[in-house]
Amino acid sequence: PSAGFELLYQPDVVRLYLSILTESQNFNTLEAAAGALQNLSAGNWTWSTYIRATVRKERGLPVLVELLQSDSDKVVRAVSIALRNLSMDRRNKDLIGSYAMGELVRNLPSRQQRSAKNLEEDTVVAVLNTIHEIITDSSENARSLIQTQGIQKLVAISKSSQSPRETKAASHVLQMIWSYKELRNALQKDGWNKSHFQVKM
Repeated sequence: PSAGFELLYQPDVVRLYLSILTESQNFNTLEAAAGALQNLSAGNWTWSTYIRATVRKERGLPVLVELLQSDSDKVVRAVSIALRNLSMDRRNKDLIGSYAMGELVRNLPSRQQRSAKNLEEDTVVAVLNTIHEIITDSSENARSLIQTQGIQKLVAISKSSQSPRETKAASHVLQMIWSYKELRNALQKDGWNKSHFQVKM
């Protein structure tokens, strides 16, 4: 029989959390289930690698992406961090880049206002860190970010956020985008230049 510890990593457990994420309307429950997946998929050990693949095979990625639309700050934060951990799996990273980028960018504050949801600093930073992970080693995902009009929001945060943590996280994303030389033409066509991406910390 499996040791108790190993029972945590059965596909059934992933299915259980995904069914909670699909069915529950309770923000605390959703946050807890997303947090559990976030913890199970963290790090570089064998089980977490297995969990990341299992979430994909059990069709969990669309469930999480949909929850990025939640009105609850804590749910958006837990789901963002779960997606960041899940994107350590290359196939997940490609899928999350294709399907989640628009929702992630929608959660960022724009120049006029905080996001419509007025997310807390911790949540904005979590979303920015997730975007950073998704575009790391993927110019394709960085291209998706450009197409979702994400650059405007990132530049606005890096230049005018009151939060040093948000500014720093946004700057890291911008630096990563500029590092893809093959994207610079597209960026310059949109009116951006190097100074927008090389932010003075």
